[in-house]
Amino acid sequence: MGFFAKISSGLKKTKEAIKRRLFEAFSMKELDDEFFDELEEALITADVGIDATETLLERLRDEIYENRITKPDDARELFKKILIESIDFEIEDFSYPLVILLSGVNGVGKTTAIGKLANMFKLQGKSVVVAAADTFRAAASEQLEVWGERAGVRVVHHGEGSDPAAVVFDAIASAKARGTDVVLIDTAGRLHNKKNLMEELKKICRVVARELPDADFRKYIVLDATTGQNAVSQAEVFSEDIDVDGIILTKLDGTAKGGVVIAIAEQLSLPVLYVGVGEKIDDLIPFDANDFIDVLLDEE
Repeated sequence: MGFFAKISSGLKKTKEAIKRRLFEAFSMKELDDEFFDELEEALITADVGIDATETLLERLRDEIYENRITKPDDARELFKKILIESIDFEIEDFSYPLVILLSGVNGVGKTTAIGKLANMFKLQGKSVVVAAADTFRAAASEQLEVWGERAGVRVVHHGEGSDPAAVVFDAIASAKARGTDVVLIDTAGRLHNKKNLMEELKKICRVVARELPDADFRKYIVLDATTGQNAVSQAEVFSEDIDVDGIILTKLDGTAKGGVVIAIAEQLSLPVLYVGVGEKIDDLIPFDANDFIDVLLDEE
């Protein structure tokens, strides 16, 4: 299945939830309050959020006036352009050696995302090592071992309850010894114990900076799309303590709340970099703003 087909399939529930309201809005005769009310309801239904919705609609009102647009149907392409601009970030290409740290709360799919990222880099011809730094969750390292075998990458792990930063240290030592291109770091999800979690993440970051000072170091938050606006709140908490570079949004195929992508971008100025659209090892795909909005506003 190609990229566009995957993102289209992943957004099926979201599109079904807002399709009628979008149709009704853009089928109206006038750009009046009723038009904007329908459009507002469509965005909120998709979990774009109240704040982001108000910002987008105000931008649409301004551009409708500036472009002297008078008909709803003519406003569709303008609205599409505004939505794409709101979520389209310029992302620097990776350089190597590359270190990617994944954080987030329990149950969002960090370990699965690590396995899928490992597979993605392997298919690109890169060598990969995974640091199983979630030493608190029972069987976390075993789960990573399974993904490592599937992707054909090695996994560095210690015993349950050991120091996560020590695992990362050993993984980096292994990467340096073998000239490995990519180090992926899985971490524990313990938002209920925020202070300890954030101190642990900061310690891991210090180890990376000290041991691989010239590496391209990216820090991503993994969020569950099915939680909608709660995902935005989680991203806010993590962004307060670590320098977050972007979002991996999992389980997009299982929710009608796909508009949270727009909420994240608008409220936090953070790009969604990858989206999970299924259970297969190749079902984590790079996010594309144009394709996302094309699918969401497609009249078919």
